[in-house]
Amino acid sequence: MKKLLASTCLLAGLAGGASLSHAAECGDVVLAVHNAQSAELLTFVDKFILENGYGCNVETVPGDTVPTTTSMVEKSEPDVSSETWVDLLPEIVPRGVQEGKIVFGAPALPDGGIQGWWIPKYLADAHPDIKTVEDALAHPELFPDQEDPSKGVIFNGAEGWGATVVTSQLFKAYKAADKGFTLMNPGSAAGLDGAIAKAYERKAGFITYYWAPTALLGKYQLVMLKQNGSADPVEWKRCITNLACPDPKVADWPVDKVMTVVTKKFADRTSPEVMAYFNKRGWSNETVGKIMAWETENQGTGEDGAKRFLQQDESIWSQWVPADVAEKVKAAL
Repeated sequence: MKKLLASTCLLAGLAGGASLSHAAECGDVVLAVHNAQSAELLTFVDKFILENGYGCNVETVPGDTVPTTTSMVEKSEPDVSSETWVDLLPEIVPRGVQEGKIVFGAPALPDGGIQGWWIPKYLADAHPDIKTVEDALAHPELFPDQEDPSKGVIFNGAEGWGATVVTSQLFKAYKAADKGFTLMNPGSAAGLDGAIAKAYERKAGFITYYWAPTALLGKYQLVMLKQNGSADPVEWKRCITNLACPDPKVADWPVDKVMTVVTKKFADRTSPEVMAYFNKRGWSNETVGKIMAWETENQGTGEDGAKRFLQQDESIWSQWVPADVAEKVKAAL
């Protein structure tokens, strides 16, 4: 009996030692929680998986794309930025990679950060011939302005947004006013969301600026119109992003590259298994949009949303990790 107890204790000690060794391999991880709903959500998914699946000691710190990424390049901290819109830092990110200060994991959003003009899916289904902006602008009667039903309406972004300037310039480039359209300025993000919700609930037709992934697109089904021009970085810089430019040409919205960024220092010190996770993990705009919509409707936090995702979308996240890690995560939920 004593031998049996001794053997049991030895096995328990070995198991505990293995667990501690695994935690030591991962070590401490500092994750930046960005001031954006999708980024916050992904960070807390990472936190739960790293803590419960890999035995990491995880700390979160507040951040945002520009200051966090700059700090990672300049100071090698924090360790990980789960969702980073790298195109917002066209000088800092390439320099950080070139100097060996940061490395990329997998795309956080393989679809990319998408912006453009959208119409409700019920209208797209009823009019399958409307696929491009030009197609839509040929039918102002399908998108009536509530202030003047004889004209069509396009909802712009909020005051102060770069996308609001872009929409205003594209409105000119498409000569939308000559085609019977007005440009509605909602004033704020809440005003834009309210205009979309009101029109959608009435099953009215509308064209609106919006972007993905967002909670609103997780709740309301919108279809993005294809631009009639191609991507043109020169024109984008010359005129599309410059409200004072009088002669904008049609150009497509660029798709923003959204990556997981890790400091080289952390990548070198953590376990290969943890880096394998960061090199594989990523989700679709549709997936994250639905979780964000649930968060918004239920006044949930990023941690609440992360747990909901892990509970209901095992078929997605279980592909990011080995089977034994997936079992540990499931046991912790």
